[in-house]
Amino acid sequence: MALAQRVNRIKPSPSTAAAQRVRELKARGLEILDLTVGEPDFDTPDHVKAAAIEAIGRGETKYTPVNGTPQLRAAIADKLARRHGLRYPNDRITVGGGAKQIIFLALAATLNAGDEVIVPAPYWVSYPDMVLANDGTPVVVPCPEADGFKLTPQRLESAITDATRWVILNAPNNPTGAAYTTGELRALADVLLAHPHVMVLTDEIYDEIWYEPGLPSTIAAVEPRLADQVFLTNGVSKSYAMTGWRIGYGVGSAELVGAVNKLQSQISSCPSSISQAAATAALTGDQSFIGDCVAVYRARRDETVKMLTGVPGLTCTAPSGGFYVLVGCAALLGRRTPAGEEIHTDEEFARYLLESQQVAVIHGSAYGAPGYFRVSFATSSSVLTEGCERIARACADLS
Repeated sequence: MALAQRVNRIKPSPSTAAAQRVRELKARGLEILDLTVGEPDFDTPDHVKAAAIEAIGRGETKYTPVNGTPQLRAAIADKLARRHGLRYPNDRITVGGGAKQIIFLALAATLNAGDEVIVPAPYWVSYPDMVLANDGTPVVVPCPEADGFKLTPQRLESAITDATRWVILNAPNNPTGAAYTTGELRALADVLLAHPHVMVLTDEIYDEIWYEPGLPSTIAAVEPRLADQVFLTNGVSKSYAMTGWRIGYGVGSAELVGAVNKLQSQISSCPSSISQAAATAALTGDQSFIGDCVAVYRARRDETVKMLTGVPGLTCTAPSGGFYVLVGCAALLGRRTPAGEEIHTDEEFARYLLESQQVAVIHGSAYGAPGYFRVSFATSSSVLTEGCERIARACADLS
């Protein structure tokens, strides 16, 4: 079979591949400590599950409007008004099968061959391939740890060309947990105001998993004049432990939202009616679940960072949000394993951890961050402690 070029020019998601590798090894009877997890280890709140069951009982099992039920869109609008002071009417809100689908559809609706998308690195693994799948060209802009893993105005300005269509801002970031201050967003906004042909895709899926004082800023609220240039995406997967329910949303210009809805109408007709009822309950109901989870995540983050920074050859910065730590291992590259094999790359280092200590992590190059690896602390404290101890042993065994 001759496959389309869009399939041949992309690769499978490295995080999905890592999770599958862990499943395969466990199926063979190996005890793997999995630190690749990209979803909360908590269960969906009971009142959210109950809302889904009640929706089924009421017969809400039919098609919904392509852009989501009125109830869910109202809940999304209320959340954005409360959290950021942003107000969006119905024709500027769209709902899809996860934030991932919404991002893909926004790119599909706007990119033509030759269009460029600025992707700050470290980046979520799917961004470059989503751009490639939609005929665009990803322009990866390295953002070093010295800059907090964040895009600076100077780097943004240097990356913009006449072909630039989008810049992607993911904050809190996967894999670093970094987020922008209001002042940093103000400086980026000043650059973007001078380039009205450049749109801003903000991925804020981790915005509720936050460890700093106050709330994380969003560029749409910092600079209202960018309102028609910003497409803000979010969802319920991470904040409410609802990854499998597959509900995400986007807000932006009526023209772009209309285009996303048109594509959605031909792809899946609408998101799941049951999942939408659950998401509505999540957004409008008791929010104490989030605070409880964040308290647990914070304790895990602090312990993980403490353990790993104590390992000679490793470095890491405490994330401001999300549930990942990006760990530097560049100082260990070039060393040899007990079997005499030289480790040249972060991917080889991650493979060494898996084969020698049965600890699964994701190599940093998958995120555009060579010389690093990602650890998820969305798992039990006992797994984290044992995993970090095994990582320390593996590092100590290198010569």
